[in-house]
Order: sequence, then structure tokens, then C-alpha cells
Amino acid sequence: MALSVLTSDYASLLALEFNRNPIVNDEAAFDIYPPPPHPDPSTLPARPPVVTIMGHVDHGKTTLLDTLRSTSVAKGEAGGITQHIGAFSVPVPAGSSSSEPTRTITFLDTPGHAAFSAMRARGASVTDVVVLVVAADDGIMPQTREVIELVKNSNVGLVVAINKVDKPGVDISKVENALLAEGIQLEAFGGDVPVVHVSGLTGQGLDQLVETISAVAEMQDLRAEREGVLQGYVLESKVAKGLGPVGTVLVLRGNLMPGQHLICGMTSAKVRLLTDHNGKAVKAAYPGMAVTVCGWKELPNAGDEVLTGSEADIKKALTNRLRKAEIEASLVDLEAINEQRRSERERREADDGEHTADVASTEAGPKELRLIIKGDVSGTVEAVKGSVTDIGNDVARVKVVSTGVGEVTESDVLRAKTAGGVIIAFNVKVPRSVENEAQSQHVPILTSSVIYKLIDDVKARVIDLLPPVIETRVSGEATVLQLFDIHLKGKKTKQIGGCRVTNGVVSRGKLARVVRNGEVIHQGHLETLKQHKNDVMEIGKGNECGLNLADFNDLRVGDVVEVYEEIKLPGTL
Repeated sequence: MALSVLTSDYASLLALEFNRNPIVNDEAAFDIYPPPPHPDPSTLPARPPVVTIMGHVDHGKTTLLDTLRSTSVAKGEAGGITQHIGAFSVPVPAGSSSSEPTRTITFLDTPGHAAFSAMRARGASVTDVVVLVVAADDGIMPQTREVIELVKNSNVGLVVAINKVDKPGVDISKVENALLAEGIQLEAFGGDVPVVHVSGLTGQGLDQLVETISAVAEMQDLRAEREGVLQGYVLESKVAKGLGPVGTVLVLRGNLMPGQHLICGMTSAKVRLLTDHNGKAVKAAYPGMAVTVCGWKELPNAGDEVLTGSEADIKKALTNRLRKAEIEASLVDLEAINEQRRSERERREADDGEHTADVASTEAGPKELRLIIKGDVSGTVEAVKGSVTDIGNDVARVKVVSTGVGEVTESDVLRAKTAGGVIIAFNVKVPRSVENEAQSQHVPILTSSVIYKLIDDVKARVIDLLPPVIETRVSGEATVLQLFDIHLKGKKTKQIGGCRVTNGVVSRGKLARVVRNGEVIHQGHLETLKQHKNDVMEIGKGNECGLNLADFNDLRVGDVVEVYEEIKLPGTL
């Protein structure tokens, strides 16, 4: 039977015929929507499982993958920490239920550092099986618990790989008991989560790990269309020399081939070239495969959905998406302005004209460390932005002015100069000409390749914006025992307090305060200090002395004179 498509006008007339009041939404005519629901799974071909390696930093996730594919990624990562999501396909023996002689498993390697939470979450959203790597010599750590929560809240298979079991003195049973305490029901204890003991360095247990992953995946009976409309997600994107913007796309259904027109967020592509993780060109990518796509007009955002369509439909969809984004941005700006006006009005009404200086200070807002972030790939830029955005408090904070992928340019220096900001160059080069321009414009550039070091640098700069904390340190105390009046020529009477030093050292010229009945009644500085009628610079504990405070002649017996100094300390977040 032929399929007819009704326009909104005809559909409205039809609804009126049935005494219904139609609500017209023409947005569908201007966007690309996800493919229709999957047909009967039993009619679809099997697809490779997508397996995500997750766990705490330095627990050996990437080393496991290195051994599986006989390459070395960890050595190329700064500080031994994976900074990106890597996608690799590994051929493995097919299970007994498979009709294919061999099959593949697509592995995603996600960073373990806390700064890359969003990237790990994105990996979990497209995965079929999660391999939770726990180091036998370290046990359950913060990111381990984070992964456990991700898995509990998602419908994915779980395999636990206890790594570094070859290290002497490790207690595997202690790690397994800790996993049980976190709610992981291990097979050895009657649960359904398999545990494999492995060593990423020696390769011990990796064959068993692959077999276990295959078994868990086969139980899920993963299937997807190899033909029809493409649907996938961008795992990572960057600007590649000689290729321009490229993005790693994980295909979930349909097929991806050169010549197709793609849409992803606010950008599009006509696929010029597809390459696998080894850089070799491929003719097509099918469900469960991850390939690098060349041909994007602009960098796609990591985590965005990738769909295909005709060139004309994609052009309309992009126009519509951009228009919607502009409208939403305008609404947000308008709401922010209205909220600011409401807050100012409420403050004025509450203060009723008082504390004018305090109100002006509040309205000025906190000091800002303005950042221009440049990184090697979009996922890393996203993670860096997320890591530094929350640094600060009500007095000083971070504001990200702009982000981008690629090396630092003179335009970035100009933007930083205009904003009075700092450039962050994460895993990217700073050309000598740009560095010279930044120096001449007095624009700081923070270069780093390790995320936690960068976070420390940003925190230090935010702390520099905080007002110093004045700490009072009492260096000596003296108790007034008796009083003397000295009449000076042409001057007023000077009061001298006969005192005994009860604590520390009392020094002339330092700040001093008079404490009476537990309350400070005067603050000034110690003008005169005598011992046996001789002027001295300081008197130690247990000695008697005569002292006088500048501009204060109201000492009383029993008063305590505290000599102190004010130390300026950097503010704290």
C-alpha cells in the first residue's frame, strides 16, 4: 500500500472533521528525527558488543587494552592518565551460538580521573557491557563507586576485572568483599556478576576476560539493522592536520559510508573518508563499529547524536536548530536580566537606603578569573571546562569566556586581552609567534597536559583574587600591677603601667591592645618599654617592665596588655 504524507493544513482539516481542535507543530518539517523503532529483533543480524573499560585512575584500564591490541597508548598519555575516549575493535573467537567464524568486540577506553565524569557517563550511555577494573593493591576508590552507580542506573552487563593480581602481597578476597559491600553480587558468592583475575602487564587472565565478555554479550542477543537510516553518537572530535575537523562516531544502527550527508547538533558533514582506529580507510561502518569521520563543516560536539538525511533536509534542519538556539539564548538572557533587576529591587527595598556601600559592593559581584580554554579534542575541552567551572566561591570564581579545539591562535590572545583573562592550553601547542604576542599583551597562558595539575594552577589563580585573610598572632602578654604618671615638659602627662610579662615576649613598637574584663577596649601600638628606667626593645616572660601605649592614658590595675602582629595570609576557597 502506498504511503501518503499529509501537510499540516490537510491534517488540520481532517482533525476538524472529527470535532477535534488541532494544534499545529510544523517543527517536524524542519528537523531530522531519530529513526523509527527497531523491527522484530529476531529478523535482525547480530552486531558486535560495545564494551566500556571503566575504573579509578591508575588502576590499569588502558594497560589492559594495550595488551589486548598489542599497542601502547598509556605511554603516550601525559602522566599515564587517559585524556580521551579511545575506541578500538578487537577480533575474538565467536561463541558457539554465532554463525560467524570470528567476531569483533568494540572497546571504549574512558578516562579514570574525576575530571572526566561526563566522558565516562557518555561512554556508559552507548555501551552494552561495562568492565569495571579494580586494582588488587588499591581496592575500591571514588571513581570505582561512581562507575558502580552508573551501572546500577543503566541496563548494561557488568564484568569485574581485578587487575594487578601478579603483584606480591595482594589480597584478592579483600577486594571481592569490598565489592560485595558496594552491592555487586559476584558469581562466586551466588550472584550474577562474573569476576576475572587479570594482569595488564603480563597478559594473565586476558583470554578468560575476553571469553567472559563474549558470554555476557551473547546473553544479551545484540542485534541491529545493517541497512537503512544511520543513527550513532560522536565519541570524540578534534582538528586533524591535513583533514580538518574529524569526529569518532559509534554506529548504533544503519550504516555509515562515504558520500552520506550527516547532521550532528549544530553542524553537518558530507563524509569524505572513514578510517578505523589504525588509520586505515574503511568502505563502510555498521552497528557496533567506531570510525573516524572526515568531512565535517565544523567540529561536532562529543556526545551528540549523528543522523543521516538528504542534503536539502539537513540544510533545513540546521537552519531550524540554529534559529531555535538563538531564541532560547535570547530567552535565557532576558530571564537573567529580569532576575538581576528583581534581585536589585529586593535589595533596595530590604536595605531601605541604608548600607549603600555594602549594596554597591554586592552588586559589583565576585571577582572573576576569565578563561579561554583550548584543547586537543572536544571531549577534553568539555572535561576541562567542567573541572574548572565550579572552582571559586561568592568572592572569587571562574568564568569560561570561550572554548575551542586546536592550537592557541593570536585571536585567542586578542580575546583574552579584551576579557582580561587567561588562556588555558591543554594538550595543544602554543606557536612561538603567538607566545610572543601573548607576552607583549601581558596575557598569561597556562599550558598543561595533566588535568589535576591544571586544576591546581587554576585554583591558585582564583585564590590570588581573594582578599587576604588577616590573622592576629599574639607574641606577648603583660599584666598591669601598678600605675605611674610622668609629667613631661610642654607635654601632657604620660601614664606608665608597671607590668609583669606573663607570656611570650613584649616588644616595643609593635601593635598592642588593652584587654579589660575579657573585652578589648583599645588598640594601638606600644610606644614606651622600660626596664629599670632603661629603654629596651623587648622583655621576656617573668620580667617586670614599664610600658605606655601611644594615645592612651587610661590603663587600670588588672588590665592585660597584649602585644601582637597582623599576618596577611592568602585567602582560601
